[in-house]
Amino acid sequence: AENYPAHRTLSDFRALHLEELAALFVQVVRLARECGLVKLGTVAVDGTKLKANASRHKAMSYDRMVKAEGELKAQIDGLLNRACAADDLEKNEPDLDIPGEIKRREDRLKAITEAKLRLEQRQREADAARGRSADDERKPRDKDGKPKGGRYKRDFGVPKDSAQESFTDTDSRIMKRSGGGYDYGYNAHTAVDEAAQLVVAAELSNNAADSDRLPVLLAAVKANLGEDARQVLADAGFRSEAVFEQLKDSPSELIVALGREGKQALDIDAEQYPRTAAMDARLKTPPGQAAYRKRKWIVEAPNGWIKSVLGFRQFSLRG
Repeated sequence: AENYPAHRTLSDFRALHLEELAALFVQVVRLARECGLVKLGTVAVDGTKLKANASRHKAMSYDRMVKAEGELKAQIDGLLNRACAADDLEKNEPDLDIPGEIKRREDRLKAITEAKLRLEQRQREADAARGRSADDERKPRDKDGKPKGGRYKRDFGVPKDSAQESFTDTDSRIMKRSGGGYDYGYNAHTAVDEAAQLVVAAELSNNAADSDRLPVLLAAVKANLGEDARQVLADAGFRSEAVFEQLKDSPSELIVALGREGKQALDIDAEQYPRTAAMDARLKTPPGQAAYRKRKWIVEAPNGWIKSVLGFRQFSLRG
């Protein structure tokens, strides 16, 4: 009686065997394939936000980091100066632990500096992806390097003042919650097979957008099962001309919505967005419409079960 493992035992076991536990998912999916529960005829993909094991109150904006750095450096300098007069200080403030106070501030300063550097590194990568360079003098340029008017608001690699970084889970990002508001979280993506509504691939991203995840999910399906799905359904969040171009030779037939259901479709410039125009034409055919109508019940039900029935809405691990 009362013979059950402690929480710490389960937690340590999970932390020690993360790779092995991840491999179990692939083994189960392959076993389901052998049993005929996975057909890879039609696979639907979707994304859903999961809360990170991080608090918004344990984060700091870039603007506040810059100010806090200066404040902490000044406090450390002040404490070092006071340490020079330690004998007199001990008479007046016998309970003040100057070395301890300095150490506490130095640790805080180190954490803030590291978080600030991470924000700056991500901003440099984002700016470089937009075609900016460290010597662009805030002037936008065309493909030939000629100025094209206007100015960037910030220097290369300088984040917005409101950009935030978490001190508890540095991999998580601020994301909008479905019920309103924002929180630190991840964007989880699943690929679900139509036959028995089994999840055949699952990926995690700290990017709130879905638009670049379709190739990743298709690659995960093939890695897990050794072959491609015949047909893949995705909502408008996965729409991307660049991704359509990347997957133009994919053996899977892609059916990706180009807008929200019930909303008036936008005109598509076929010359500028040829792959998107081709997708639009496919969606207007009866087979395309019939196929896309299946997306909701294939993929959204398993995601709803995971979050609402199993209660998995937040990670307990970090990173």
